[in-house]
Amino acid sequence: MRAYVIGNIAVDEIFSVPSMPEIGASILGRQATRDLGGKGANQAIVMGRCGLPTTLVAAVGDDARAADIRGRIAEEPVDARIVTLPGRSSDVSLIFTAPDGENAIVTTTEAADALSLADALAALASAEQGDLAVLQGNLGEEVTGGVLTEARRRGLVTAVNPSPLRAHFDALWHLVDVAFLNRGEAQALAGASDRRAASRLIEAGAGHVVLTLGGEGAWSIGAGGTVHVPAVATPVVDTTGAGDTFMAVALASAALRGRTIDARAIGHAAAAAALTVGRRGTRSAFPTTAELARILAA
Repeated sequence: MRAYVIGNIAVDEIFSVPSMPEIGASILGRQATRDLGGKGANQAIVMGRCGLPTTLVAAVGDDARAADIRGRIAEEPVDARIVTLPGRSSDVSLIFTAPDGENAIVTTTEAADALSLADALAALASAEQGDLAVLQGNLGEEVTGGVLTEARRRGLVTAVNPSPLRAHFDALWHLVDVAFLNRGEAQALAGASDRRAASRLIEAGAGHVVLTLGGEGAWSIGAGGTVHVPAVATPVVDTTGAGDTFMAVALASAALRGRTIDARAIGHAAAAAALTVGRRGTRSAFPTTAELARILAA
């Protein structure tokens, strides 16, 4: 089985701040790290580190950031198919982290929005039935809908985290086998932040919903029933990338065992996410290949 992640890749500029700035305020902060980021890249890296063969399709501009991005992704166990877009800027995320570990993120999507449907579909030409097609909310409506439609035609399992939120997802849930949502996304999409949100998305056509609630654990709701898995208690240093870690490990755990998302996959995801929130940064905070091997063996 192979995972095809169609998404974004960016440079993460992470700043530590004493508190989140209010409108009109100027505050002091310090740049903590600069590393590879973007939800598509994050999920592909973690799945690759899990030992799941993973292809990433993403776009960059023709600027200095693009060279940095290419160099960093080459260090990971990922088949990176990076499309260069002349005349455009590579994407960047400005991440502000507070002392309690919570964050706020501003992300550009100029490159991600310009990824063409043809480039996205080219990667799926070698996909086989049962492979994974993984998307987030960073791509345009035509690409997102086109990839999900083609993935369904080929018999791929489709997994989506609709972040950042886009209105076009309302018409696409019938093409989604597994949706991963956090509390805020569930509230915005379905008008509820608990299991009612999952039920409403399933009514809209999604096959399975995983709802993550931070320290309150996660709910897995689908045709096989409803399962709650508690969070792994850990000091929270920085929540950046925790959701991507969770989704990637849940998918990889199930795929590597030839299963659909189950309680064991959610437990593995919770353990991996706990490692991520206990460290600062994005890629540097993700569990290592050795750490993920130990988690997946449990």
